Amino acid sequence: MSADEIRGEAHGTAPVPLSVLDLVTVGAGRTASDALRTSVAISRLAESRGYHRYWVAEHHSMPGVASSSPAVILAHLAAHTERIRLGSGGVMLPNHAPLVIAEQFGTLEAMAPGRVDLGLGRAPGTDGATAAALRRTERLNEGADDFPQQLAELTRFLDDDFPDGHPYGRIHAVPGPVQATSPGGAQSPHRPPIWLLGSSGFSARLAGVLGLPFAFAHHFSAQNTVPALDLYRESFRPSEVLDAPYALIGVAALAADEEREARRQVLAAALNMVRLRSGRPGLVPTPEEAEAYDFSPMEREFVTSWNANVVHGTPDEVRAGLDDLQKRTGADELMITSNAHSGDIRLRSYELIADAYGLPGGPGSA
Repeated sequence: MSADEIRGEAHGTAPVPLSVLDLVTVGAGRTASDALRTSVAISRLAESRGYHRYWVAEHHSMPGVASSSPAVILAHLAAHTERIRLGSGGVMLPNHAPLVIAEQFGTLEAMAPGRVDLGLGRAPGTDGATAAALRRTERLNEGADDFPQQLAELTRFLDDDFPDGHPYGRIHAVPGPVQATSPGGAQSPHRPPIWLLGSSGFSARLAGVLGLPFAFAHHFSAQNTVPALDLYRESFRPSEVLDAPYALIGVAALAADEEREARRQVLAAALNMVRLRSGRPGLVPTPEEAEAYDFSPMEREFVTSWNANVVHGTPDEVRAGLDDLQKRTGADELMITSNAHSGDIRLRSYELIADAYGLPGGPGSA
């Protein structure tokens, strides 16, 4: 593993590398199968147009989000792509045994050598009751509080380097490095890079102290973005992984051929968030349903605040908004999540953003 497997390359006129964050959203009247077919289509478009990486986020018990099993989805995407980096944005480590994650991502690395990322979060990615069901415990803070220890354990499984005398010293994550040290063995030189994800300062500081790359969830915690990135950079200590900080931010952005259509689509996505935040998660509504919905004053205030952090409009407007965000935050990479009711709208958004930046494979490309 090297910094070359972490740092991306900007293409066209983009100020930094552009990547994709996929929630595998399911719209009203659509199925999870439809959403997964859209994910394949977007991953292939992203690869052909020069997006750097494609991450899938772990969520649970949300009808409109079909990404409960990132490793399974990534295996599917690996079979349909050849070059683009694939990863989790992220796996919620407290929900899983570290050995299981090491085995899953070792398997993914064997499927797609040299292009797998392991992004880790410490939140449950769901509500408290679902978190209890996932963890088989009533002590919901147990996993989050133990995150640094879980991270250290996972890292040792990935590197197969528990010290002599450790209770897990004779346990090996397979596929993994132990295969190279077995008689007649050979093993890929790659190991999935670990990223820490966060929406506050905890993971920012931890990533900095450990010298790991950091991904911040600007798309749902915009007020904390700059303070968290500052904390990451201030805390950073060079490591075998990175000699300097590298931070990406998740950005909600949607481009459409017409500004009005972009507004309609983000209103529907915002209504979905209104329902989620009020304990009524469901499928992503259609723009028509959102336009007909009677928002209360409090809900309207939430929608206005939420959509203020969604970069949306025509391709030129989205490009300008992304450029401004990158300048304000100094992010080393922008990871775009385009949420909408229709898979075709999402696919078109990534295509229009690529065109706006003159990424490879677009109109006029050789």
